[in-house]
Amino acid sequence: MANSNFYPGRLLPAIGRQLRLPLFYDTVSAGFPSPAEEYLEQSIDLNEHLVSHPSSTFFVRACGDSMIELGIFDGDLLLVDRALEAKQGDVVIAAIDGQLTCKVLDLKNRQLLPANAKHKAIKLPEEMDLVIEGVVPAHIRYHRHWPW
Repeated sequence: MANSNFYPGRLLPAIGRQLRLPLFYDTVSAGFPSPAEEYLEQSIDLNEHLVSHPSSTFFVRACGDSMIELGIFDGDLLLVDRALEAKQGDVVIAAIDGQLTCKVLDLKNRQLLPANAKHKAIKLPEEMDLVIEGVVPAHIRYHRHWPW
């Protein structure tokens, strides 16, 4: 199968140092704007909230449109944790015959599911070599442009 979901050779290590950013008490309206006053609640370390297993966590950039119905778009950074056990319904990075793909794991039916009706499920016969490289517990999307 073609490697259609990742830019080759673009594995990025998870951040190895603490990064604390301000977290505000207020929420932001995604509908009608609220004139509520903003005030600082605390700082938040993204590593504490995103990275559970630093030594087995990395980022990889998504490519393609097979996961758009789950909000994963071309260019998003996928946080991949190799220490998490892949379970039914998890978004995973899988290697099928040496090719990487990001899909939803369907253990019950032994298949990998896209999150886009334009793509077909990948059936996994017993003889097919499937390796789960890790679980994707979170991803990051840039709304302006990529920073590089």
